[in-house]
Amino acid sequence: MNQLKIALATLNPTVGDLSGNSQKIEAAYRAAAGDGADLVVFSELCLIGYPPEDIVLKGAFQKAAMDQARELALATTDGPGMLIGCCWYNDGVLYNAALLLDQGRIAEVRAKCDLPNYGVFDEIRIFQPGPHARCMEYRGVALGVMICEDMWKPGVSAMLKAEGAELLIVLNGSPFEQDKYPERQKLATLRVRETSLPLIYVNQVGGQDELAFDGGAFVLNREGGLVARSESWRETTLLTTWTRETDVWACAETDIHPAPGGYEALYQAMVTGLRDYVHKNRFPGVVLGMSGGIDSALSAVVAVDALGAENVHLVMMPSKYTSEESLLDAAICAEWLGARIDNIPIDPAVQAFGQMLVGQFAGTEEDTTEENLQSRIRGVTLMAISNKFGHMLLTTGNKSEMSVGYATLYGDMCGGYSVLKDLYKTDVFGISEWRNVNHPAGSLGPKGQVMPQNIISKPPTAELRPDQKDEDSLPPYEVLDDILQCLIEQEMHVDEIVERGHDFDTVARIEHLLYIAEYKRRQAPPGVKLTRRNFGRDRRYPITNGFRNARLKGSKAET
Repeated sequence: MNQLKIALATLNPTVGDLSGNSQKIEAAYRAAAGDGADLVVFSELCLIGYPPEDIVLKGAFQKAAMDQARELALATTDGPGMLIGCCWYNDGVLYNAALLLDQGRIAEVRAKCDLPNYGVFDEIRIFQPGPHARCMEYRGVALGVMICEDMWKPGVSAMLKAEGAELLIVLNGSPFEQDKYPERQKLATLRVRETSLPLIYVNQVGGQDELAFDGGAFVLNREGGLVARSESWRETTLLTTWTRETDVWACAETDIHPAPGGYEALYQAMVTGLRDYVHKNRFPGVVLGMSGGIDSALSAVVAVDALGAENVHLVMMPSKYTSEESLLDAAICAEWLGARIDNIPIDPAVQAFGQMLVGQFAGTEEDTTEENLQSRIRGVTLMAISNKFGHMLLTTGNKSEMSVGYATLYGDMCGGYSVLKDLYKTDVFGISEWRNVNHPAGSLGPKGQVMPQNIISKPPTAELRPDQKDEDSLPPYEVLDDILQCLIEQEMHVDEIVERGHDFDTVARIEHLLYIAEYKRRQAPPGVKLTRRNFGRDRRYPITNGFRNARLKGSKAET
């Protein structure tokens, strides 16, 4: 063959839905075949969904997946081939594999060689690495097929080059995180320049539990230049045309869609993660507490953009400490979003609990116990609404709060999913400003301003006592977030953070709060990964932990 049309299919699979994923793959395959494709390339483990975690260890699942792959291969009897990802069990060994389906059968199987074991990845405990990398022969063309991590280091691509590969194809399940796309393209460019081979990169799209996948298939020519790129954050198929000239394959330049970055990418990840978590788990919609503050307002905006206003139920639960300003801000935001909002005062429940506990608490002063009780009453109220009507409860805490434990167990931490869980408070402000003047592609919410400016500009407060402000208990958020990013994302020593201009006692206190709040984070709902190190599989700290870079004695910090 001297000409080849290769379709790059970016799909949104669901883990474990073998039949549904197969139907989705076949539909994309037939559409691409109708457009003249000679080969259709899909993403890593697309037939079983990625990441499959321990479900793939079940023998019954392995057999069902392989049977489904054989059935899917029948679609290629009279048409082009397809390259899919699936688990593969052979001679007592389980692989993360790429399958070439052609002429009605599974023509070739290649296993992933380099298994990642860091961050959210733990494939070494599930799969075995493949043997020596070898090319796949497809109708006279030597395809150098790699699977995700195989591209991140030079070893596998070098072996494929030595084996006679004519072009590189990478099947990926690469989750989104801030600034991830430039890193992917940089590494792909390195592999191209090392091998002088063009490269095809295909990733999946959609949400899977705490991960979001941004898609964005692309092609690099043999000089490392970008010649094709599909849209991010949506299912799409990009048809590319290749020509062999003097034993070198070249791709004709076609659509090159921009890769979203900054707040747009973070926002799309939040929308995608929430939308698929709700839809794939078959919830009819979400309910959340609307306080009049920025966290609940942004959570409501994301929910409306992801699910539509008709599927978002907002509930205001004022106490005697709730200001009229907060009530008004919440009502205006709900009106602009077009979402239902109800008002359920919690004072009767606060009084009832006060009477119940009057004897138990006799002789004590009011403290955070009474503040937390208000939060827990709100949690019970929202859970009751969720139970009665089936809507998933969406919790609204951000990463800054969760880092230092500024949240109440069984109160504002109640919920099935947390859309801001991996978003620092300073980014909450920034994204809220951004969304007020932008309408992201695919959003179901209204265009124009969606949040009153007063919600963004007023000092954050939990309104659990008179005149309460977050900064009564915490440093200003721009200070707090810089310290937290140093401690969490970069694992910096306290002394290094102090050298950036921060007060030693403040840094030591924040480090202490970060460690002692681990037990709360273990009980928090899942939320979409946005940063390099989200709480959970990216950062697995012990609850019982005696280590500190700095120690506090009273108000004095000591190294």
